[in-house]
Amino acid sequence: MADTQNGGAAIPQLSINAQYVKDLSFESPNAPQSLTNQAGPPQIAVNVDVQARGIAPEMFEIILTVKADAKQQDKTAFVIELVYGGVFTLKNIPQESLEPVCLIECPRLLFPYARRVVSDTVRDGGYPPLMLEPIDFAELYRRSKAQQAAPGRA
Repeated sequence: MADTQNGGAAIPQLSINAQYVKDLSFESPNAPQSLTNQAGPPQIAVNVDVQARGIAPEMFEIILTVKADAKQQDKTAFVIELVYGGVFTLKNIPQESLEPVCLIECPRLLFPYARRVVSDTVRDGGYPPLMLEPIDFAELYRRSKAQQAAPGRA
């Protein structure tokens, strides 16, 4: 029996079936010198990407990629790249809402777990934990759509 609201319309449902580390890489090419902190705190650049693909009817794999580069002066302190995945079941979602749900709501649910993996890995690498700031996935989605709509886009 389908879940319905008072009017008989099906209620949208989002379920997380699985979450997993798909790929994790940590490099500290200048250790142990970079661990002494003599050059001061590192400058950290963080990049985030979200991808989605259908894997079965009403089932999607969402991939959240987080990459952080930390530099002290002109030397790399550490580089971390995490590819964190989730399998979601999306039922009764209108077709026009599927893309925003996959690229905004699903990564919003995955992010706290990916953030913990990044923090723990950097800490285990000998550095203070890297606490990523919350990410506005709706804004990332809007920017991505604006870039795709820009004239002259290759």
